[in-house]
Amino acid sequence: MNFAYVEKLFEIYGYGVLFAGLFLEFIALPFPGETTLTYSGYLSYKGILHLAPVIGIGFIGTSLGMTLTYWIGRSAGMPFLNKYGKWILLTPAKLLKTRRWFLRYGPKLLFIGYFIPGVRHFTGYLSGIMGIPFRTFILYTYLGALFWVASFAFLGFGFGPRWESVFHLIELHGWKVFVVLGTLGLLVVVYRMLRMKRAGGSA
Repeated sequence: MNFAYVEKLFEIYGYGVLFAGLFLEFIALPFPGETTLTYSGYLSYKGILHLAPVIGIGFIGTSLGMTLTYWIGRSAGMPFLNKYGKWILLTPAKLLKTRRWFLRYGPKLLFIGYFIPGVRHFTGYLSGIMGIPFRTFILYTYLGALFWVASFAFLGFGFGPRWESVFHLIELHGWKVFVVLGTLGLLVVVYRMLRMKRAGGSA
């Protein structure tokens, strides 16, 4: 991924890059959401972006994308996806994989599915097809979206210039490493904010 190009896009179009990219990703179009979120956190560390808008706009883009796919699944059903799913990379094999995860975890998959490669993009569609109540969908999906977005944004902000090597470590060793490193990143963020607050109070 050309990060210099991504940084230039943020300079030109602002946070709209993040919103549009995450919205499209959750319709199942190719976009490196986790990488861009982590890099956005790093740009916040550099002072090019601000962390709160990164999290807020990332959450809105993710939630709206997931909500749209829920209503597509609810309204159009499986025949529509079988016919047109290939245009958004929604193959029968991927739907089957997501369905198996649903049978295993139920609505909780809407929360944890964000961290499962090849699953999070299809949980919205399948939730609508399976008739999961919208209130249940909203509860798990929006909480999961906030946690997913904040985790990767904090990761980039907390680890600063080392974010890329840390992100690579997560890709190699899975979500357990992410939980540990994400927690450490969050602690670093809290520490820095407290230090800035004390410095401001003593000025």
